[in-house]
Amino acid sequence: MSVQEGTAHRPWVDKVLTVNGWLIFAFLYLPILILVIYSFSDSKVVGIWGGFTWKWYNRMIHNPEMMGALWNSAKVAFISTIISTVLGTLAALALDRYRRWLGKGAFDVIMYLPVIIPEVTMGAMLLIWFTQILPVNLSLTTIILGHIAFSASFVTIVVRARLANLDDSLEEAAADLYANRWTTFRRITLPLIMPGVMGGALLALTLSLDDVVITEFVQGPGASLLPVYVFGLIRRQVTPEINAVSTLMLALSMMLVFISLAFQARSISKSKNKEA
Repeated sequence: MSVQEGTAHRPWVDKVLTVNGWLIFAFLYLPILILVIYSFSDSKVVGIWGGFTWKWYNRMIHNPEMMGALWNSAKVAFISTIISTVLGTLAALALDRYRRWLGKGAFDVIMYLPVIIPEVTMGAMLLIWFTQILPVNLSLTTIILGHIAFSASFVTIVVRARLANLDDSLEEAAADLYANRWTTFRRITLPLIMPGVMGGALLALTLSLDDVVITEFVQGPGASLLPVYVFGLIRRQVTPEINAVSTLMLALSMMLVFISLAFQARSISKSKNKEA
């Protein structure tokens, strides 16, 4: 007897699972919904509804320090995402296609370290590297390098997963038609792995926009990013202005998720059309 047949005679099981699912969703997303709602409250006290208003968003926009941190976050995220996507994609190709080369095992382990080790440990290592070994002044450049150090590993993992499901016969067919390696990569390999590349890039962008711990270690004077700035405000006092900027960051993160889902849906649609 299958599991579905066993549960069909016990309708209370479905009800319990349904209630459990809704409770989990409420536990995860109800605090976020409350934060969004109270970002429009006219009261200065968080948690007390004082009527609908846009003034906290207006105050956020006219806050030069907050807008400066937002601009810094955008620059760091954009630059680090581009570089980490290129490096991560090249690393994934090297690990997947070239199976025998000196130091591959060590390189593979090193690429996974930023995903495994705690952020505090990595932040401390980067701080020592920038201040004691190089040494350089902490600035936006060191933040960008720090974000590349952990984002490239996530891109590599996503692209390798895409390469694992890639049909090698397509590249072999291109070689049979006298296409060189660069033409094969540009016309065949890159379009096929592009959903993985874009997924890794969006993941790197999201990680860069949300990172606090590593950024706290490697940032310099006047180089504060928005998550670190908000974290500093929370330690002093929680205000509706923090709710407003948190809602903005939530909206940006959701937009990235929707873009990623759109790319995945487009890729699935193209593959189905080719099969048809």
